[in-house]
Amino acid sequence: MAKVSIGCRLVVLISGNGNNLQAIINACTTKTIRANVVGVISNEPDAYGLTRAREIEIPTYVINHRSFNSRREFELTLKQTIDSMDPNLVILAGFMRILGSDLIEYYLGRMLNIHPSLLPNYAGLNTHARVLNDGVKEHGATVHFVTPKLDAGPIILQKRIRVEQADTVDTLAERVHQGEYEIYPQAISWFAAGRLKLVGDAVYLDGNQI
Repeated sequence: MAKVSIGCRLVVLISGNGNNLQAIINACTTKTIRANVVGVISNEPDAYGLTRAREIEIPTYVINHRSFNSRREFELTLKQTIDSMDPNLVILAGFMRILGSDLIEYYLGRMLNIHPSLLPNYAGLNTHARVLNDGVKEHGATVHFVTPKLDAGPIILQKRIRVEQADTVDTLAERVHQGEYEIYPQAISWFAAGRLKLVGDAVYLDGNQI
C-alpha cells in the first residue's frame, strides 16, 4: 500500500537530459503537485538531469550499471538507494534500463513510467521514426503503472498528437515531449493527492476504474 500525504515523497530515476524531471520539479514548486522530489538517481554519471537537481539542492545519486558484475547487484544497490529516501512514489523519467521483475514487483503500484507512444502501440525504442515510417496519423505519449512486462502496465493517461505531413522525427518528438510535460505531472498529482491507485490490473481514479 502506497503511503500518501500532502508531503508525498518522489524519487525520480533518469538517464539523460532530465526534461521530464524539470517538468515535475516545476509542478512541485508551483504546488500543482502536492509533493517533493526527495532524490534523483541516474545510471549515467554525466546525465544533465543530475545538474538540474543539484542546482536546487535535491540529493543526487549515481549508480552506474557498468560498475556491477550483474543486473542483480545493480538492482540491489538501486533498491537500497531508493528505499533510503523512503519514497511514496518512484518515477521513471527517461531511465534507460530495463528493470527486473523482482524489483518491479517490490514497487508495484508505486512506480510510474512515461512512454513516447500511444501504448499498446509502439512499445520499445525509436517510436517517432517507426510512427513516421508507418504513415500513421496519430501519435502521443502514455503514463502507466510499471509492471514486469515492458511498456505494458495499466494505462493512466494519454496525450494524443496529430502527425503532420511535414513532420520529421525531431519535430514530432518535440510535440510529443511537450505533451509528456503536461500529462506526467498530472498523473503524479493524482497519486500524490491519494486519488490514483492500482488495484490488480486496473487503474482507479477517485474510486472509479479508468
